[in-house]
Amino acid sequence: MSLRRMLVMARKEVLQIIRDSRSLMIVIVMPVVLVLLFGYGVNLDLKGLPVYVYDRDGSQQSQDLLKHFQASKYFHVVKVVNDYRQLTMALDDGDAKLGIVVPWDFAERLREGGPTEVQALVDATDDNTANVLMGYAQGVIQGYSSQIQLDWLSERGISLHPAAVSVQTRTWYNEDLESSAFIIPGVLALVMSVIGAFLTSLTIAREWERGTMEQLISTPVSAGEIMLGKLLPYFVLGMVDTVISAFIAIYWFRVPFRGSYLTLLGSSAMFLVVVLSLGFFISVLAKSQFAASQIALLVTFLPAFLLSGFLFAIEQMPVALQVITRVIPARYYVAVLKKIFLKGTPTSMLYGDLIPLALFALVLAVLATRSFHKRLA
Repeated sequence: MSLRRMLVMARKEVLQIIRDSRSLMIVIVMPVVLVLLFGYGVNLDLKGLPVYVYDRDGSQQSQDLLKHFQASKYFHVVKVVNDYRQLTMALDDGDAKLGIVVPWDFAERLREGGPTEVQALVDATDDNTANVLMGYAQGVIQGYSSQIQLDWLSERGISLHPAAVSVQTRTWYNEDLESSAFIIPGVLALVMSVIGAFLTSLTIAREWERGTMEQLISTPVSAGEIMLGKLLPYFVLGMVDTVISAFIAIYWFRVPFRGSYLTLLGSSAMFLVVVLSLGFFISVLAKSQFAASQIALLVTFLPAFLLSGFLFAIEQMPVALQVITRVIPARYYVAVLKKIFLKGTPTSMLYGDLIPLALFALVLAVLATRSFHKRLA
């Protein structure tokens, strides 16, 4: 193994990256775009949901109920309509996520102390949003119901001091309950997948398509030197992009970082070895840039996006998919990222994720090395 020949190969690959404007744009722009896109574009916080109201009663009591909805940070009463048709049209057009119908005898029933119902029409095209929205609406109405029950008893001179049980909650790790703190750390895994697997999947395939592989084979450079020389620039670029993405996450989006920077760099380096080796292996087998790029996206980016716990909790997936996620390297890297950023978990407690990640790196590096030979067939 000659360090000089390996560096010459690395220099050749750097020149190729600089000359290929598409690869250069992916290396420079893609990490920043992904972090900003997911930071601003993907928001799981349900606040200010538009509400339309059809108040058939028009009493002081019905207005008090609507004020409870307006006071909630989860709802925004957009409009009070005059008939049922306008309410259903607002739901059909997507102008409203929730429609409240107050019955005509609302105040009268409250004065009598009898049961009273308020109709809530929910846009359930997104079932997750609908379930959360119904929970919020029930919470608002229950709070209002408790208040009017106490007022009703007080008006009749009944002094009641019922025993009450309350919950005092303290949110740990993501104190402000911001979805960006949950999402953005996982974006680093997507960045590494793009920079690592996608670009390295083109390295050997490019040589075959351009007819320069024969020249490489005729040189004294060994197969190992070719492989390491081609992967070294992408490893450096991947680590630089990791630092840039982490910097944007911490200082732009204010995602808390409570762990060790060395652990972040070390785990990132291991995951980068995984995706680089996988991309190189794909490039050797495919021998076509188009096929290699498609396969790389299929086996790295998509699993990292869908099956790593980046957006969707693995515990909520079907059992079969939970088993499949165990062979997805991004699962372990995403888990490490979230623990480092949000929990500040010490390295000694991360071995459950770091050891599988290291094993993946070792196995795929050996596989990539064994797959590439200096021969034409």
